[in-house]
Amino acid sequence: MKTNNKKKLGLTTKIFIALILGALIGIVINLTCIKNPFVSKYVVQGLFYVVGQAFIRGMQMLVVPLVFVSIATGAAAIGDTKTLGKVGVKTVIFYLITTILAVTVALGVANLINPGQGANLSKLESIAKTATTTVSTTGAATKTSMVDTLLNIIPTNPVQALANGDMLAIIFFAVLIGIILAKLGDKTQQVHNLLNQCNDIMMEMTMMVMKVAPVCVFCLIARTFSTLGYSVMFYMLKYMIAVILALAVQCLVVYQIMLKVTTGLSPFVFLKKFFPVQAFAFSTATSNATIPMNIDTLYEKMGVSKRISSFTIPLGATVNMDGTSIMQGVAVVFVAQAFGIHLSLANYITVIATATLASIGTAGVPSVGLITLTMVFNSVGLPVSGISMIMGIDRILDMIRTAVNITGDAVCTTVVAYQNGDVDKDVYYSDVKKDLEEAHSEA
Repeated sequence: MKTNNKKKLGLTTKIFIALILGALIGIVINLTCIKNPFVSKYVVQGLFYVVGQAFIRGMQMLVVPLVFVSIATGAAAIGDTKTLGKVGVKTVIFYLITTILAVTVALGVANLINPGQGANLSKLESIAKTATTTVSTTGAATKTSMVDTLLNIIPTNPVQALANGDMLAIIFFAVLIGIILAKLGDKTQQVHNLLNQCNDIMMEMTMMVMKVAPVCVFCLIARTFSTLGYSVMFYMLKYMIAVILALAVQCLVVYQIMLKVTTGLSPFVFLKKFFPVQAFAFSTATSNATIPMNIDTLYEKMGVSKRISSFTIPLGATVNMDGTSIMQGVAVVFVAQAFGIHLSLANYITVIATATLASIGTAGVPSVGLITLTMVFNSVGLPVSGISMIMGIDRILDMIRTAVNITGDAVCTTVVAYQNGDVDKDVYYSDVKKDLEEAHSEA
């Protein structure tokens, strides 16, 4: 009896293939028959548009309920950190600070490279209407004072905020509910269980929508390239460069400065010893798979107590998504520039706040980062259609993002452990001492 050894393609591989095929077919249509009335009306603006927009609407349908229940349940889990004492509080604060810095770095690098400048995606007829509406909305938002922008985070009517998709207000309300659930404990266990079940339902619904992603991405990309031609590739490459550069700055500069300033330990020793874990994270593209290796490496090579790392590393794999936040920050600037939409200082602050708070609820299911990206776009009035330019190449960047995410977890663990006297410096500098001893013996 013959066994079938054929390996099934994963969802991310299918999406990447759909991107390539969609780009190729779109370029061919653009160069050969875009002026044909049948092709233009029924294929490009008909089939491609309807299928692509149906997928975009499906993602928009998920945003509010998914974000609310996932952040509420995530905050409920984190809200109990007071029982863990100072370690829990320090860890959560550290993760929030690094996420804020990550989004800030992303926005800075993106504005330096300007990945979407000149792309002129508003040429896409139906999207142009969305962009026009968004420009007027964004223009109105710039008249709101900074004080009002901050005050609007607190909803006067949570139900209205949910109905209108007011994301910062929704996140604030969800975090508040999560903290209260954790505080009340057994008294509200049934409500907690209900939210967990709702979270499971929304995760399953997300997977159902994502199963049709390859076909829909093909249509979205094919329509974009049919309308704009191969010049779009240049802007997609600039977007990739901006994301990779921002990830490098976060990993090699921000984390290492924080490590040096807060502990005095050598960043070079840290990077040298931690590189195998980064390589493993890069190859697997999943933070959860690196948890055991991360904890063991910190203990055996850096002398970090497992008493600390056994809490901080799993927590970081769940809520510390600096790499995803960087992608979202660059994507915001990329799409805004591509559609010719001006972002004010208030808009940038909103992006930082939204991406930071959303990091609590981004773990658990592949591609949820794209759903929360929809949420970030909605928070500043950007057209969600712009995500179609990002989805296909996201797999390549996802591997690098994962390596950055787990590096942030390890740096946080080392800092918190050091401040609690749980780092053995002799183990941390063991390789350095061996090198010095060998150098003296040779001399």
